[in-house]
Amino acid sequence: MWINPGPAAAVQNPSAVREMYSELKQNPWASPFLHPRFKDVVVFKLWNTTEQLDGVNELKDEWRKRDLFNSGGNIYTVPQENKAEVEVGGTATKADSDNILNRAGSKSSSTYDRMSVILSDMARFVLCHRFGGTYLDADTLFLRDWEELWGWKGAFAYRWSRLPRYNTAVLHMNKNSALGTFLFRTALKNDLDFHPETITRYTQDAHLEELLLRLPDALFDSAWLNTENFQRDRPAQPYFTDFAHFFETPLVNSAAPQAMGINGFFKGAYSYHFHNFWWKPFDPARNWPDLGDRFIAGERQARNASAMPSTDIPEATDRKDLDWATVLKRTFEAYIRGERPNMYGEWLQW
Repeated sequence: MWINPGPAAAVQNPSAVREMYSELKQNPWASPFLHPRFKDVVVFKLWNTTEQLDGVNELKDEWRKRDLFNSGGNIYTVPQENKAEVEVGGTATKADSDNILNRAGSKSSSTYDRMSVILSDMARFVLCHRFGGTYLDADTLFLRDWEELWGWKGAFAYRWSRLPRYNTAVLHMNKNSALGTFLFRTALKNDLDFHPETITRYTQDAHLEELLLRLPDALFDSAWLNTENFQRDRPAQPYFTDFAHFFETPLVNSAAPQAMGINGFFKGAYSYHFHNFWWKPFDPARNWPDLGDRFIAGERQARNASAMPSTDIPEATDRKDLDWATVLKRTFEAYIRGERPNMYGEWLQW
């Protein structure tokens, strides 16, 4: 997992790596993944824009002459004085932290961190071209084993809903591929625009769409067509007409999450993309990682932050019918605690 711990337009300080791990250890949601059991399974790496772009042969001699924040032709210019005011590894000092240039994550729909999204549009292609492999947006939930996708020899993304465009929330490319070289050289001619719709235009204009396979959105984003009033006949289940329904299941369907469980959640899809909503808790009544005694310190920390008692949770705090997000979170937690197997019948061995 690659982490850019400060605003996207910030300059890193020399102690950024140490501060990143310090923050991970103090974060009750991230710290469980630092457990030795997950060594070499989950690895955290610090994103350094200068280092990464200098590592791309197609970019290293020219990227400094360009604006880095270009999305679909909309260019955000970062003043030099702003770069000096904010450092990665800390918070905004002189600058207003609510300024679009200084946001470090999306706290609500009205304070959306647009700069980080634009940087990530480019970062996914940089990482896949430099190292090869598969990129996924962080608002993606794994629903099944990806073994047959990890080692596929070609390159792929998936369809932008009903439109013949790419969504690169899932992107698979080979290391130093000819496709990657073409995309970077073309992006340089277009002011480093890596927006998915622009990537579509690059490949269409060059008649190279067959080199970047466009998989059906149902494999990774099964609710998308329904949220745009399409696929009303035999829709994917559960039936969401709004991405927010994952977090707030409508009353008419509120019995489904607990009755069907994880096996009834877009069965057959590889993943579910919940399209941002970073500010929504998965489990409002238990907004902490309920992972058992091994991780009790983090649980207590999150409970205190939620101003909840450290005793058993009162039943009244739960909704009458649990939402899909809550059911999936508690199912995963039960697996980590060793109370149930995964969908393949495998138990986590500590």
